[in-house]
Amino acid sequence: MSPPVAPSLDELLDCPSGLLDTTFDQLRTLLVVHATGSALRAARVLGREQSSVQKQLDTLNRNSQALCGEVLTVRQGRGKDFLFTPTGETTVELASQTIGSWLESIHWSRRRLGRMLTVGTTEFTLPIVSRAWDRVSEEFRQREVEFKVAHVRTKDLWSRLETKQVDLICGSIVSTPEGDRRLDEYEVIEYARGQALLLTNLSVNELPDGPVRTSGLAGVPLVVPPAGLVADLLATWYGPNFRERLSVVADIDDVHYGLSLLKSGFVRGCMIVTGSIGRGMAGQDDPDAVPLRAIKLRDDLEPRAELMTGAFVRRADLERYDAGHPLNRLWDAVREDVRTYTPSA
Repeated sequence: MSPPVAPSLDELLDCPSGLLDTTFDQLRTLLVVHATGSALRAARVLGREQSSVQKQLDTLNRNSQALCGEVLTVRQGRGKDFLFTPTGETTVELASQTIGSWLESIHWSRRRLGRMLTVGTTEFTLPIVSRAWDRVSEEFRQREVEFKVAHVRTKDLWSRLETKQVDLICGSIVSTPEGDRRLDEYEVIEYARGQALLLTNLSVNELPDGPVRTSGLAGVPLVVPPAGLVADLLATWYGPNFRERLSVVADIDDVHYGLSLLKSGFVRGCMIVTGSIGRGMAGQDDPDAVPLRAIKLRDDLEPRAELMTGAFVRRADLERYDAGHPLNRLWDAVREDVRTYTPSA
């Protein structure tokens, strides 16, 4: 689709009534019907009667027929999804872009005016955000700031930051002496730094308790995720094609699934985890589960890599807003929390 051309004043004054009568609500209904396939399923998603959804489709079809010479949707019989005509598919694309642009503009304005703040956090860094929120929650409530928390998986941390889906994020990254050029545009508050651990259900005879060298990981069976913190660690040590150099006995997409695999004994092997997860899982006493051990990793490969947990925010955003803006106030609260927080033994 070609980029839209701004209409002239004469064109604005001469807009056909069918176009002027089209509402955002109708366009949203069209998008939901396109996503679900039928008026009945769309009605369930929207919490409306099927007749209400069908009425909106009928109106859109009449207007499209008058404006373009072709309806948007065609019924194909009971139990079959709607058929979208070429005009219908084009309208769906335009409606999606239109509503998306409006929502993005509204969110940007609310952020700029300090009316909305979105914070991303992984499951394991949620306490950082929670404690910082306790410091500013009353102020935000009085100022009627809409505060949203979004669950972010570690593998999505960079994309959430770069696409500006969140204003501030807490999570963990791989840190090397060379640094990460992706951090050049961000302010960082470091919360913790340390080595990963190897969590295993192998016996001591199969894998002794002594530290495992990172150069020796190729000699142990590994449970590995396709992306995220652990994949970044392995790529740092073994290159982007690390799977070809390691013994991968299971691919996982979630740390909890990997832990379940090890505890069930269905897979015998090891999983690289953060220190907090490793110590926590190794300390559990579950008579119905295979016992797990946490073994230290000794990094003897270059570049050396650590896990760094912290908070990240776009530097330009902090500079764009004044000191009283909710983003700067929350950032100050995170900094104060990290400065004063003492982990329990």
